Amino acid sequence: MIRAMIVEDEEQIRNILKKMIEKTSDCEVVSSCGNFAAAISDFIKLRPDVVFMDIDLSGESGLECAKAITEVDPKVKIVFATAHSEYMANAFEIYAFDYLVKPFDLERIGKTLGRIKSMTAEKDTEAKAEGSFDKLVIRGKEEINLIDTKDILMIERTDGISRIVTRDETFLTSSSLSSIQEKLDPDKFMRCHKSYIIRVEAVKKLEVYGRWTYTVTLKGTDETALMTSEKYNEMKQKLVF
Repeated sequence: MIRAMIVEDEEQIRNILKKMIEKTSDCEVVSSCGNFAAAISDFIKLRPDVVFMDIDLSGESGLECAKAITEVDPKVKIVFATAHSEYMANAFEIYAFDYLVKPFDLERIGKTLGRIKSMTAEKDTEAKAEGSFDKLVIRGKEEINLIDTKDILMIERTDGISRIVTRDETFLTSSSLSSIQEKLDPDKFMRCHKSYIIRVEAVKKLEVYGRWTYTVTLKGTDETALMTSEKYNEMKQKLVF
């Protein structure tokens, strides 16, 4: 059963959203409230799986409310449900699971809840890594990029800049490797060197580079990474060479 919470300052919209959510099988609304304080209080007591959050709570910030909720439980799914599409980039910086724009569509809400149910089932059967995300939000000088983590092949840190290499393009960010690594599934990504993170399944070939280092050739890119002998031994336990 997926337990949902609604944070919306208009009672009529709360009621509409509640009916839409509960039309999806195995989903129930355990709390419906209209302000920041009530939302935090109910969340701490009830610990729902997903929170449908409005951006504007009668002058209070739904973004700040979502940040406070994720500090209590980083694993909760935040779905922003609002008339304000211009806040989408800011919402995904909080690692929003989804962003719904009013007027709400029953089928769209059903798909969102269906994705959450599927992820919950995967975690039950596969013990999916806690704290990992489906997307990375990378802010550039003039744009914000949302990168699917499934497309990332390698991340390199050099001269204070992290290069995120995907199947199709490369992104630059000042974010450290450690902060990026925290948002990646450790079953799929490895910090193979102080300057590199690689996608384990993308490894094509390893070559001796020095006494304690290997060069890593990756599938789908001409880029190469470095791997320490310690990390090579660690990877051998997971893969068959």
